Amino acid sequence: MDSAFYWVSKLVWDLFAPDHLLLILLTLVCGLFWSGYQQIALYGFSALVFLCWMITLFPVGSWLLLPLETKFPANPPLPEHLDGIIMLAGAEKIDASYAWQQVELKAYSERALTFMQMARKYPDARLVFTGGLGSKQDKNFQEADIASQLFEQQGLDVGKIEFERRSRNTYENALLGKEWVKPKKGEKWLLITSASHMSRAVGVFCRVDWPVIPYPVDHWTVPGESTSLGFAFGENLEQLTYGVREWLGLAAYHITGKTSAWVPGACSNDP
Repeated sequence: MDSAFYWVSKLVWDLFAPDHLLLILLTLVCGLFWSGYQQIALYGFSALVFLCWMITLFPVGSWLLLPLETKFPANPPLPEHLDGIIMLAGAEKIDASYAWQQVELKAYSERALTFMQMARKYPDARLVFTGGLGSKQDKNFQEADIASQLFEQQGLDVGKIEFERRSRNTYENALLGKEWVKPKKGEKWLLITSASHMSRAVGVFCRVDWPVIPYPVDHWTVPGESTSLGFAFGENLEQLTYGVREWLGLAAYHITGKTSAWVPGACSNDP
């Protein structure tokens, strides 16, 4: 597994996430003020205030997310038969689930809901959950444990679900998932993940020669509302943070050869 890439990507994100970056820049401006550079500090502070108002009034996050969320159609037509269904981890609140000893989910819970829906629609398909991040309190308690508990609570036979427990990011989801599943050439596999994340995910699955049918869920944007003004700093900053994360991820994956395009589309050898 590419541990260096994993840890460097986490460090870069901690530094350049928009919410973190705003705090870092505000701290620098404060430092300039107390160091006697009041004029420079004033310019910097004014620029930050202007930036905050731009984020508050304009849906800048939607502008970043909409091209990604419309890359693949929602509710695509599906074949009568599927050989397998893959859900990428990410919806699970690992530490909260461990602390409270119950299933706790993030905003991406549509991944799990759709996975359960498709599992019932295609009872003969292989079911695969891929994701191995562990709790900070107990590394042995993983995303897969939360997913397993959720699926069992909702009536699925977890004995029929294959859990890949080593992957920590999208690239490892595809690479280690393929090693675990060993899909055969010509099989039809459905991939379920968030709409804005689907392009990067499909690109990685294509790169490891595992063609998939994309089924995007968990849309952040609403077509037609990306030009409307509002007054929502927290909501817009959250969307901006998520959008920047996806575009940085796309760039990093392409530069390091994990995808063959900046914004990958469907595999050329799709089933």
